[in-house]
Amino acid sequence: MPHVSVTIAGRQYRMACDEGQEDHLVRLAHDIDTRISQLRTAFGEIGDQRLVVMAAITIADELAEARNRIRALESDIEGQRDARASAIARIEASEGEVARTIEEVAERIERLVADLVPRERGGTIGMG
Repeated sequence: MPHVSVTIAGRQYRMACDEGQEDHLVRLAHDIDTRISQLRTAFGEIGDQRLVVMAAITIADELAEARNRIRALESDIEGQRDARASAIARIEASEGEVARTIEEVAERIERLVADLVPRERGGTIGMG
């Protein structure tokens, strides 16, 4: 299992991670270190532990907001799936209705043609 060293709030930490996750872990640690530095700038030296807790709460808040957005998006997607299924059902019903109408019109045309075209009598049509 690979190990990486990261610096957070001026302290070095050696951490284990899954194979291939080294760069990701370094980026996460850098993000936490940046947040702590920003909090230190905003609030001054209020103690490392308090800064770390404030950074953790900030990250937890962002995570909660992201989860809420994900739930809202999932709900929207589900609504769109339902609307899509309903639209497809309406289209299929319309297609069936159009097909029935075309068949009815074709039958009428055939009846009209049969009524208008002189019928053969005795196998021949008189010419002349």
